[in-house]
Amino acid sequence: MADPLAPAPMRDPAIRITAMPADANPAGDIFGGWLMGHMDMAAGIVAARYSGGRAATIAVEAMKFHRPVHIGDEVTVYADLVAVGRTSMTVDIEAWRRPRTGDERECVTQARFIFVAIDENRKPRPVPPLATDAITPSGQELSRG
Repeated sequence: MADPLAPAPMRDPAIRITAMPADANPAGDIFGGWLMGHMDMAAGIVAARYSGGRAATIAVEAMKFHRPVHIGDEVTVYADLVAVGRTSMTVDIEAWRRPRTGDERECVTQARFIFVAIDENRKPRPVPPLATDAITPSGQELSRG
């Protein structure tokens, strides 16, 4: 995972959203669960695209909250497929904030999400092996082994 003090990634995000008042506590800080939900959604996009179908979250590892997100901040989520098993996929996620009226960005949260590809009966199904060129930022143009 990236250093939270490093410059913002220069690639396309998986998702981008603005934090609204309904997403915050009385102090104006965005709920961690709101942020985690968007990170899960971004990771799920990558997992479903790579596996060619449904994928279910089975674990979240190493969730780290570095800094708060505030009402009005633009939240950008980046997703990278980093490992593939027989039926599982591991996706590293970074969430970055940018104030509504500024240009400075900072990494606010990082996590690792594990997914299992599932079939129409919600049973695990195999996924293609990870080719070395498949580790592409934010799930873009992932090749399948």
